[in-house]
Amino acid sequence: MSFLRHVWKSGLCLLLAASANTYAHELHEPGHIASPKMYEMLLENDRALVLKMVLKPGESDAFHSHNNETVYFEKGSKLKIETLGGESVVADVPDGHVMWHEAWTHRVTNLGKQTAIAIIVEEK
Repeated sequence: MSFLRHVWKSGLCLLLAASANTYAHELHEPGHIASPKMYEMLLENDRALVLKMVLKPGESDAFHSHNNETVYFEKGSKLKIETLGGESVVADVPDGHVMWHEAWTHRVTNLGKQTAIAIIVEEK
């Protein structure tokens, strides 16, 4: 089963839609500020912010916000994604997976054995 189909079946879509609370989004810093050891800014201009996330096995980033984003997982892993409401989902994200998501606030924990590496392109 594809990761995306798994995500839909696991209810992540409802979870993610509920997490897109504008007020909560504004209260949290962007990933590269909230977790500077795990996020590197590769590019910023007036239209986009490009980040590289590196999350080693067992690591969690801090709760942080993203604007509308496209994410390319160079290296996937087993990831736990938590929203501010305390809900979470665990997904096996494969290498090369690409996803799009509207603005949201969340935290990611790497439950896998492989370092997760993602390139995140956010709208400004």
